Amino acid sequence: MCGIAGIVAPKGQSPDPALLARLADALGHRGPDGRGEYLRDNVGMVQTRLAIIDLEGGRQPIVDDGGRAIVANGEIYNYLELRAELAHIRFATGSDCEPPLHLYAREGLAFVRHLRGMYAMAIHDPEQGRVVLARDPFGIKPLYVAEGPFGLAFASEPAALVRAGLVTARVDPQALGELLQLQFTCGADTIFAGIRRVLPGETLVVEDGRVVESRTLPALPENGAERGDGESLLERLDRVLMDSVDLHQRADVPYGMFLSGGIDSSALLAMMTRLNPRPVLAFTAGFPGTGVHDEREHARTLAQAMGARHVEVEFADDDFWRLLPKVAAAMDDPAADYACLPTYLLAERARAEVKVILAGEGGDELFGGYGRYRGAMRPWPFAKAMRRSGTFDGLNVLRPVPAGWRTRFAAAERAARRPHHRSRLQVAQATDCADWLPNDLLVKADRCLMHNGVEGRVPFLDLEMARFAFALPDKWKVRGNTGKWLLRRWLERALPAARPFDKKRGFTVPVAEWIATRPELAELVSRQPAVEAVADPAAVRNLFQSCDKRTGFACWTLLFYALWHRIHVDGTAPEGNVFEMLSA
Repeated sequence: MCGIAGIVAPKGQSPDPALLARLADALGHRGPDGRGEYLRDNVGMVQTRLAIIDLEGGRQPIVDDGGRAIVANGEIYNYLELRAELAHIRFATGSDCEPPLHLYAREGLAFVRHLRGMYAMAIHDPEQGRVVLARDPFGIKPLYVAEGPFGLAFASEPAALVRAGLVTARVDPQALGELLQLQFTCGADTIFAGIRRVLPGETLVVEDGRVVESRTLPALPENGAERGDGESLLERLDRVLMDSVDLHQRADVPYGMFLSGGIDSSALLAMMTRLNPRPVLAFTAGFPGTGVHDEREHARTLAQAMGARHVEVEFADDDFWRLLPKVAAAMDDPAADYACLPTYLLAERARAEVKVILAGEGGDELFGGYGRYRGAMRPWPFAKAMRRSGTFDGLNVLRPVPAGWRTRFAAAERAARRPHHRSRLQVAQATDCADWLPNDLLVKADRCLMHNGVEGRVPFLDLEMARFAFALPDKWKVRGNTGKWLLRRWLERALPAARPFDKKRGFTVPVAEWIATRPELAELVSRQPAVEAVADPAAVRNLFQSCDKRTGFACWTLLFYALWHRIHVDGTAPEGNVFEMLSA
């Protein structure tokens, strides 16, 4: 797990070493264990390393006998199997990131079809005069590019491109509308004008500082429904889940898990307990003294049932005001998802004991867990569109209402309808896998954990898991008002204490409660220039003064954006608490 960056200069030019050093400096938090540099011809690459596998020998860049070089961020979980397949190769390291280099030498751009893992990587092929950039099919690991007089630059975080001076921090209006209304931004374009994402599953070929070819490896299968009765599907699920969790535990450092007590993390706990000879280390966050559901009691019961070592982390209002500027600084590709708050604090606590955390992201998307899927499954004309309303709809706060904020999300939904044999449920799932998952949930997990020197792994987002789960008949995902039906059936047997068919409360962070206790926020937020540019100050003050369950998320979104803008556009250092930041 690392940070990577580089520059592919126009023909005849060479990247400025000082620029490469600034890129590496900006990514230092992603890799506190080492730093590598590479400069050849018109290509410069850097890597900052968080050592997980082959702690001593796995330094990057890795260069093969043909002069090809790789820098990579991520984990190739099937690296042992790939090394066995490439037995004729003389490997220079024990790193999981070396097999992709040799696969590329053998198969060219098709090398990604053999990889099972999460990754963002760059391979310089001097003989072909090109750099190949590749990102995993689910977009678990981030990668961004920008073009300019310098050629093409890439980095694990857009903030690195800004801090290196390659791109000016300017907010794209359409992306800002998406952030305010959807809580995340869509598609390839980021909130920074001039910086775009390498899309999930995308492989780019860069020659002389410009993209000349693009290919995409899909995350979701295009075959028809998985066949079988309940028992055979449960047995298949057990095998697929055990295989994925087993691979995701490959590491030369200690690992643990985040346990919310929900279906997905409970399933991980059950399987990790089966596979590990020692007690599983599980971390759970709770919000004492608030009106939201505290998950710690149920998680504690599950941990006791599985013999796990359970670490409970309290998140109080003081943590909210203290941590939010740090979280906004970490979320350079912004998602106004309040779950980033406990994620950050859990990572801060976990880093004292582990370097790797397994988490349950992806279970809802692959097994049909969201309530909105049930609305999307209704036959025409009763079906409900995905994300049909925005955060600020009907509040009369924004000026003007951001135009076109639905456009790119709607495009993702249209693309999800291909192939045409997909059911309505599968279309809804594929839509979330294209945008919501990589641009909200996964960017949140990546930034909050990597800023604390912890690697996050997501066993549900595995290609073999997706081939099984996405292809399940709808009835094994959703029945009546209950989603994730097959996964609940499996958990009912594997961990009965989870009570998977009981009615569950949704996950909530009490941001509205905390905001409502600080009336001075109304004035502080309303007079931020970034907020004044998009919202009427008087309406913002009224919104904060009447902050409640209905308006609380809108208040939270404006507060998050005000801090994000101060840090990433205005260049204010994230020092002090929320009030000190907004008063500076």
